[in-house]
Amino acid sequence: MSLKSSEKTGTNEVTIELSIDAEAFAAAEVKAYNRNKNKITVPGFRKGKAPKAFIEKYYGEGVFYDDALEIAFPEVYEAAIEEAGIDAVDNPFDFDIKKIGKDGVELSCKVTVKPEVEIGEYKGLKAEKETVSVTAEEVEAELKRKQEDNARIIDVDDRAVENGDIANIDYEGFNDGVAFEGGKAEGYDLTIGSGQFIPGFEEQIIGHSIGEEFDINVTFPEDYGAEDLAGKPVVFKIKVNGIKVKELPEIDDEFAKDVSEFDTLDELKADIEKSITESKQERADKEFESKLLDMITETVRGEIPQCMFETAIDNMINDMDYRLRMQGLDLKTYMKYIGMDEKALRETYKAQAEKDVKLMLAIEKIVKLEGIEATAEDIEAHYQKFADAYHTDIENIKKAVSEKVAKGDITSQKAIDFIVENAKAVKPRKTAAKKTAKKAAEKTEEAAESAEAEETAESAE
Repeated sequence: MSLKSSEKTGTNEVTIELSIDAEAFAAAEVKAYNRNKNKITVPGFRKGKAPKAFIEKYYGEGVFYDDALEIAFPEVYEAAIEEAGIDAVDNPFDFDIKKIGKDGVELSCKVTVKPEVEIGEYKGLKAEKETVSVTAEEVEAELKRKQEDNARIIDVDDRAVENGDIANIDYEGFNDGVAFEGGKAEGYDLTIGSGQFIPGFEEQIIGHSIGEEFDINVTFPEDYGAEDLAGKPVVFKIKVNGIKVKELPEIDDEFAKDVSEFDTLDELKADIEKSITESKQERADKEFESKLLDMITETVRGEIPQCMFETAIDNMINDMDYRLRMQGLDLKTYMKYIGMDEKALRETYKAQAEKDVKLMLAIEKIVKLEGIEATAEDIEAHYQKFADAYHTDIENIKKAVSEKVAKGDITSQKAIDFIVENAKAVKPRKTAAKKTAKKAAEKTEEAAESAEAEETAESAE
C-alpha cells in the first residue's frame, strides 16, 4: 500500500503522505542505472561498462536516487490518489521527502483537487425552440443541386462563347508590358459569369470563337491582395481552346430513378423534405440543448482552481495545433502570420475555457445529485459505437479508452438528456425586426386595399 495518509489542507487542496517500499525503489534504481550508465565515467572502466555498485561507491550511494524517484513516483502516486478517492486536476506540488534510501522512500505532497460546486435549478427549465418546417422552395433548391450534380458537359464547336459557357482558355497577364507572377495559365476551364476572375475579365471573352487569340483590358480592384497590382490597369492575352456547355437533365420521374432509389419524382421530393426536416430538427434540438446548458452554466458557484481553466486552454491550443499540422502548418507559423503571440492567443480562449469547465462541473454535479450511472451494457454499447465509427475491433477501442473515461462520457450524456427531457420548449418571441416587417406588410396591404376601394368608387361614378 503506497498511501499512508490523506488530509484536506486547503480549499481544493489535499496533502497526501505516501511511501515506496524498498523492493520497488531498488527496481527503479536499476532502471535509473541502465538509463544513465553510458553517460557516467568511472576510472578503470569504459563508459557504460562500470557496474552499478562501483558507480555508487565512486559517486556516492545516492547517485541514482533522484532518477529512481522520478521513475517510481508516477505509478505510486496514481495508486495513492485512487486509494484516497482524490480527483486531481493538476500535477502534485510542494514535495517534502522525509526519507530516501535503500529501505525505500517516504514523502508528502500537495494535490489540487476538483472543487465542489453549487448549481441552480436544472429541472423544469424553459428555453426557446424553433418550430421546424420545410418550404417547397427548399425542396426545389435541393432538386436543383441534384440536377447540377448530374449535368452532362458537352463540347460546342459551332458558335462563339456565350454567358454560362465553360471556356477553356490560355491566358497571360501583363503590367506595363511585363508579365506578372501568377497571371498565367494554360488549358484553364473558366465558367463565364461565375465571377471567378476580376470584374470585366469574363465578359470580354464572350463573343470569341475557338482558336481566336485576343487581348482584354481590365483593372485590378483597389483592395486587391497583391499591392503591386492593386488598382493597376493590365492586359491579358487570351486564346480560346474550346467551349463546353452544361446540359441539365429534366427533373421528372426518370431523373428520380437515375439519382435515387425511388421510382417517381414525388417520392424523391418526399424523401428530400424528410431529410431537410430531420436536419433542421437536429439543429433545433442542438440549439435548444445549448441554451439549456448555458442557463445551468451561469448558475455554477464555487471556488474553481485556476489550473483547471489553464488546462482547458492548453487542450484547445493543442487541438488547434493538431488541426494546423494536418494542413501543413504549425502553431508558431500561424501565430506569426496573424500577428499574435501565445499570451494573446490564450486570452482569446479564456472565456470559452471558463464556460467549458463550469459546464463540466455542473454536469458532474447533476450526475451525483440524480444518481446517474453507466451500466455494463451502456459501456459495451459505447465502445461498440466507436469501434463501428472507426471501423476497428472493439478490443482496440477498449485499450485506447479506459472504462473510467467511458463511464464519464456516458453519465455526462445521460445527465444532458435528463436536463432536456425535463425542460420545456417555448416558441421564439418575435424580434423587433420581424414585428417591424409585419407592420410594414400590413400597412402596404391596407394601402393597396384603400387604393383598390378608391378605384372601384371612381369606376362607379
